Amino acid sequence: MTPDKHTAFRRPFMVAEISGNHQGSLDKALEIVRAAADSGADAVKLQTYTADTITLDVDKPEFFVGGDHKLWGARRLHDLSEEAHTPWEWHKPVFELANELGLVAFSSPFDETAVDFLEELDAPLYKIASLEIVDIPLIRHVAQTGKPIIMSMGAATIGEVADAVAAAREAGCEDLTLLVCTSSYPASAADAHVSRIPAVAATFGVKVGYSDHAPGVGVSAAAVALGATVIEKHLTIRRSDGSVDAEFSLEPHEFEALVDACRDAAVAIGSPSAWSSPSEAESKRLRPSLWVTRAVRAGDPVTHENVRSVRPSGGLPPAEIDNVLGHVFAEDADAGTPLTWALLR
Repeated sequence: MTPDKHTAFRRPFMVAEISGNHQGSLDKALEIVRAAADSGADAVKLQTYTADTITLDVDKPEFFVGGDHKLWGARRLHDLSEEAHTPWEWHKPVFELANELGLVAFSSPFDETAVDFLEELDAPLYKIASLEIVDIPLIRHVAQTGKPIIMSMGAATIGEVADAVAAAREAGCEDLTLLVCTSSYPASAADAHVSRIPAVAATFGVKVGYSDHAPGVGVSAAAVALGATVIEKHLTIRRSDGSVDAEFSLEPHEFEALVDACRDAAVAIGSPSAWSSPSEAESKRLRPSLWVTRAVRAGDPVTHENVRSVRPSGGLPPAEIDNVLGHVFAEDADAGTPLTWALLR
């Protein structure tokens, strides 16, 4: 199922990322799925890996997150992955509930065994995570499924993106969406650079979305205004629960606001050729024009005292005031009579 099939006025495809917000509880994972549906999301996404498939169980310094990382400083990659991973046996109930609620369910695989597992679940599309954009063999394996691919660009150079796009296409991917992303957790709005969206679309000839790790909803709405067709954002039940992703996740009421803001932004784009909307008809009727402001008799001269520009329309345009001054009335007229040339001589 391709994201752009969920469009109305280029409506963005809204993805709620569960990631590690389940905190090791299937019940909480299912609660997040229900919250996603209630919030108006189009899809929920998991991450499919184990600590042993995504990294190694070693204590070398290279296998620790940098000490100055905002959220996960000095944590061992294996320990962090063990805490955040979604057990593979949970995928089926999560997918089934999502589908029952009208959501698309899919995942980010982190190795070829994850892809093969997700194929058994008939995953409708795949996400390549930002850091895996350099894993060309993984990208090829995913592309060979023939399913649509959403590929995140966080931390990548334009050359790395070009290599990943080429690998996906050469392996058979015909439906590719790139996600502009800042791989910082949490990210700042100043680092979003959503103006990359139209540039990426033009450079690679693909649909482009945005994977948002910044607080609030403003960055995503701006991304949609610049052409994003997919928005991905982490969803948690309560940030105060303190999951590994909590700080850059939205609570359900905030995710609902995100959906509303992004869909409003998509509708608001409209057309650059639009000047006056049919919805403005009443406002247009109420624009000022020239009216008789006090009772006059035939032969009276037109003056500033008996003709003025007031709301609504119906009389001559206000710009005609200099042209009507000096004329005389051809007939009697009460206050509240629209001034027309037929009324003058």
